[in-house]
Amino acid sequence: MKFNKTVFTGAMAICIAATLWGLDGVVLTPRLYSINIGLVVFIFHALPFVLMNLFMYKEYRHLKQFTGNDLLMFFLLSLFGGAVGTLAIVKALFLVNFQALTIVVLLQKLQPVFAITLAALLLGEKLKRNFLLWSALAITAGYFLTFGFQLPHVIIGSPTALAAGYSLLAAFAFGSSTVFSKKVLRRYSFFTATFYRYAFTSVIMLLFVLSTGVVKSMPEITGFQWGIYVIIGITTGSGAIFLYYFGLTKIRAMLATICELCFPVSAILFDYLVNDKILSLTQWVSALVLIFAILKLSLEKE
Repeated sequence: MKFNKTVFTGAMAICIAATLWGLDGVVLTPRLYSINIGLVVFIFHALPFVLMNLFMYKEYRHLKQFTGNDLLMFFLLSLFGGAVGTLAIVKALFLVNFQALTIVVLLQKLQPVFAITLAALLLGEKLKRNFLLWSALAITAGYFLTFGFQLPHVIIGSPTALAAGYSLLAAFAFGSSTVFSKKVLRRYSFFTATFYRYAFTSVIMLLFVLSTGVVKSMPEITGFQWGIYVIIGITTGSGAIFLYYFGLTKIRAMLATICELCFPVSAILFDYLVNDKILSLTQWVSALVLIFAILKLSLEKE
């Protein structure tokens, strides 16, 4: 097997971005629990977008060359990956009070199913034998990492059941987003993709918070919470998205969605370091297998 530096670099960029998302879910976003979910997601995107305008204002020149299809792809990317996906995953986290992270990790188990299927249908990516082998291993390891040797136990009507439903919605939204991102990156740089993803999502969420009236509660946000927003915007928000889009320009959408499985690994690791939650032997073995499968995928010559 020949080492492919470009593929490896792209895969590692996405793995780092996914790790930052794990840090966000365990350490940062829980500090915003008292704020309305719609307002949380709106500020998640609007604040970084305002900061981007200070040094990326030249990106507006692309507006003149956007085709109808470009606008549609940016809208779908922002709607699913920015608005719907983020609303769903934040709602799932809030429902379980950031304690049952296994429900959130469920997102990363099912997202590849949607993304791989859509990548094959919309992007024409072929399903190679080795890719399917390591993908199956990664997804299987992810399941045992989350649930061990037990079946998921969900009581209908409980907050956990609702969180599972929102996680499924987020899985579909983020899986779709991966494919739409790849289509956008065929024509534009990852800088442009990031800029307009935040632009479109900010507009979508602005309309959402205005229509629901939750924008009125913005003055109640504390200085500490604004500080958390700034940290998220620079690091786990737009910073991670920059890394993600950079990586996505180097590798196929199918490989990208498997690399995103670094999120559950990092989330469980940070949960241990921050909340002192100890993993079982099964979870540790599964985490190692998952990382091994991701590395094999990144080193596979495409």
